[in-house]
Formats: sequence, C-alpha cells, structure tokens
Amino acid sequence: MASKLKLASELSSRLDVPADDRSKSQQVYDFLRRRIRALDIPAGAPLRKDEIALACGVSRAPVNEAIARLAAEGLIDVFPQNGSFVSPIRMQDIRESMFLRMAIEVEAVKRVARQGDADVIGRLEENIRAQARALEAKKVNLVLFDDLDEALHTEIIRATELPRAMHLLETARVILDRPRFLTLPVDHRPEDTYYEHSRIVDSIKTGDPEFAGSAMRVHLTKVAQAMEAKMSQIEQKSENLD
Repeated sequence: MASKLKLASELSSRLDVPADDRSKSQQVYDFLRRRIRALDIPAGAPLRKDEIALACGVSRAPVNEAIARLAAEGLIDVFPQNGSFVSPIRMQDIRESMFLRMAIEVEAVKRVARQGDADVIGRLEENIRAQARALEAKKVNLVLFDDLDEALHTEIIRATELPRAMHLLETARVILDRPRFLTLPVDHRPEDTYYEHSRIVDSIKTGDPEFAGSAMRVHLTKVAQAMEAKMSQIEQKSENLD
C-alpha cells in the first residue's frame, strides 16, 4: 500500500496542469511516459494495470487506453495472456526515428526561418535563456533541461502549422526519449546541446532558411552520434557481463 500511495503522490506532483484540464487517460499516459523516459521504469519491467489504476485514482479503462497508446508508439510491448512490459531500447528503432526527425525538422526550421514570426522567435529566445539558467545551477536538473530541449523543438514544429508533420515527429521522438536521456550526462552533452540550440535560434533570426536547415542538421547529427556511442557502450558492457 505504501508504494501505491507513493506512486499516487508522484503522479499528483509531476503533472503540470490541473486534472480538470486533461483526460484521465492523458494523465496516466503523461505519467507513465515521463517515468519510462527518465528510466524510473526500466526496460523489461511489467506494468500492472490494477496497481496503476489504484495509485492514479482511475478505473482500468484509462490505464488500458494509455498503455495501448504507448504500445502503438513503441514504448511498451503487449503480450496477450502475459501482460504489458516496457520495451527494450532497439537500435533499429533509434535509427529509423532519427531518419524521420532529420527529414521533418530540417524542413520545419527552414520554414520557420522564412516566416520570421517575432512571437515565435521571442518564445525560442526565452527557452534558450531558461536552458542557460538550468545549466548554471549548482546541480544541473537533467529532467528540466530535457523538458526545455523538447519544448524548443516542439515550438519550431508547431510554428509550421502542419499538424500531420507534427504528429509524425512526435511519434518519432517518443522512441528517442530514453536513449536521448541516457546521453545527457555524457561528455558535456547538455552544454553542447545548449550551444547547438542557440545556433539554431540565431539562424532562425537571420531569416536564412539554408543556414537554419544546416544548424538543425548539425544538431541532429550530433544527437544521433551521441546515442549511437552510448548504446554501443551499453551493449559492450552487457556482452562483458555475459
């Protein structure tokens, strides 16, 4: 019971908007996705629907909906008669998702640079300032920094006003949550990410779409390289243990 009460407490503290403003299914989805992203629920861990429903104060129906959505996005593997489990991190999924990100986000940032929307640029600049503050803290909050990272990319794709492209990008990024989070503490990656993001925003401000596309391409290439290196390192350690 104590663990269930703790889970419920975590749910209420981590959700950023009032419960009335989102569906119960969305609450459970956001909570589970955040915990999976932060590796609080590791790959291979079972998801017990009754416990999640009790802890979150919902019926099984919203839990079933949230798990089905996460399964469709590739974060959960569902085995009939055996249950639902957090999926392993698969290199093929990472490479495919990065391919989609590169294709969509390079074109998206070019479009945003052409638009030159002052309000969008203002929000991007504020995000960059928030990233700088996060890095200046005595102890860098990697979850906060990762949230700001995601928010910056979301702001760019949202500014294109292309909802289907935004949906495709979101499905690709879900798969990358965990490997991207794993790379954040490695080799000054947060600082490098901040400088790459700053260059992207500066390039948007110039109004030069090719400059903006190049800045995004460089950033995503470095993200992909960092994830490949980290996953290879993890696989090597696993082989040595075997």
